[in-house]
Amino acid sequence: MSFISKFLPKRKPVEIKNNIPKEKASIKKTFAVYCHAHHGTSGEKLCPKCTALLATVMTRMNRCRYGITKPICDRCEYVSECFGARQARDFLTIMNSNRGRMFLKHPIMSVKHKFLSMGVDYARYEQQKKIDDKVKAKEKAAKERSKEKKSKK
Repeated sequence: MSFISKFLPKRKPVEIKNNIPKEKASIKKTFAVYCHAHHGTSGEKLCPKCTALLATVMTRMNRCRYGITKPICDRCEYVSECFGARQARDFLTIMNSNRGRMFLKHPIMSVKHKFLSMGVDYARYEQQKKIDDKVKAKEKAAKERSKEKKSKK
């Protein structure tokens, strides 16, 4: 420990946030807006089909493999494994077809959701970039080893 480091502010540990309650609230609002527009419901009531799908989504979110640090469901790579093929397709249809209406009814929540989805996309990009760099490094090392073997012969 140096002399100067005694006077610098100490780093705070990384804080893990529970994203599930916010995600559940946004999904409930999205389902409500979708059901009101497509199935003619009003108030807080949803049609039976949307209610059943929403109940399934909420149950599966509690069992998410990521725990409390889960990404948003419509950007998750395991959404079809969590919900099943048909329910995942219905869920993604509701989430993707409703962006304009959600922006008009809940603009702040929509903007926050968009930033979260951009964060998930960026994290995937960085992860893929690291994997590609490792593959390139292995290929380069293999080429160098083959050149060394040829030069020794």
